[in-house]
Amino acid sequence: MTETPVPVLMYHSVATSPNDATRELSVAPEAFTEQMALIGDLGLVPVNTAELAACWRTGRPLPPRPVLVTFDDGYEGVHRHALPVLAKHGFAATVFVSTGWIRGAHDTGGGLDLMLDWDQVRELAATDVEIGGHSHTHPQLDQLDDETLRHELIHCKEIVADELGTVPASFAYPYGYSSRRVRRAVRETGYAQALAVGNDLARRRQGPYALRRVTVRRTTGIEEFERLVEGRAIARTFARDRALTKGYAMVRRARQVRRKAIRSRV
Repeated sequence: MTETPVPVLMYHSVATSPNDATRELSVAPEAFTEQMALIGDLGLVPVNTAELAACWRTGRPLPPRPVLVTFDDGYEGVHRHALPVLAKHGFAATVFVSTGWIRGAHDTGGGLDLMLDWDQVRELAATDVEIGGHSHTHPQLDQLDDETLRHELIHCKEIVADELGTVPASFAYPYGYSSRRVRRAVRETGYAQALAVGNDLARRRQGPYALRRVTVRRTTGIEEFERLVEGRAIARTFARDRALTKGYAMVRRARQVRRKAIRSRV
């Protein structure tokens, strides 16, 4: 059974002119094209999230030098700019959709930029793109009460199943935030695996509900991107991100304690 760590790339928007809300976590179409060409040149083999988790769960071998290409939220540029590049190379990918942000009957108006519509999601699903869940309204799941948490997970799953005719098997935590309670709820509501962030390589020992990813930003140059997909200098590249994440985790835990104390007095 392979224990080889796997780079899981986390993209968001692919856009020429992103708005201020999505700029930092967007990539230019030209940069995405160059990055996918490099993956091909290096001989890496893109797989989707369900395939990676299934191989690690069953012991089935992964292809040599696997890599995952994932997109969060469901921005329209994934269809417009990323899909043709993925199709050209024959690359698998996973798109995690926040169902309340996708244009159509379930739209809550929360999308940060131009989002996919359901016809575009279906076109993605008809290629080698896995569609996963990313909650309904993209909240910080670890800050929700149990009832609201389960609604976010189940409603997302039901909408994807209704729109695509296929139940989503994979999930990605909005903002990367989870907790033992959130991971248990994701498992109990029927998702088979889930991705966090963590800015580290994914390893089997992380467990199927806490697989880590590395962030690709607009400022990620091609040399840094090559280091990411080859698993080099990950800790140094994301040292600042990890420090900020630890600090904010303490703030979120304090908020949770306060909320529990307030509820216990009610």
